[in-house]
Amino acid sequence: MQKQALVASKTTSRATTIAYWLFTGLFCLQMGFTAYAQLRMPQLVQVFNHLGFPGYFRVELSWAKLLGALVLLAPVPARLKEWAYAGFAINLASALIARFAVGDGPQEWSWAAGTGVLWAVSYFLWRRREAEPERS
Repeated sequence: MQKQALVASKTTSRATTIAYWLFTGLFCLQMGFTAYAQLRMPQLVQVFNHLGFPGYFRVELSWAKLLGALVLLAPVPARLKEWAYAGFAINLASALIARFAVGDGPQEWSWAAGTGVLWAVSYFLWRRREAEPERS
């Protein structure tokens, strides 16, 4: 009976790990893409102006996204990952608030909402992995 529980635990742990890396990878790709686009695409300068943000904020935000994505993908202390997740939560919530504040419709804010879902699943799975007993 104990052997079955151990096998089930390893299976759950493996499934959680695979799901975590899948969602975290997708989330980091999304953040990396938006950071690159904010730095390189002139259309996004207009979007930031439309939202009422100063020009330097776009650059600052892009580099913060890239750094945060690296932290999520790197083997760093849990506290650092927690800060990266918190930063992304603030970023995504702020993006939605900014879009709502200027009266943008779903076509404009759905990107941030979808990315927020990826963030939430990644964070949930990360917390679940952290709570599991040491994996071998």
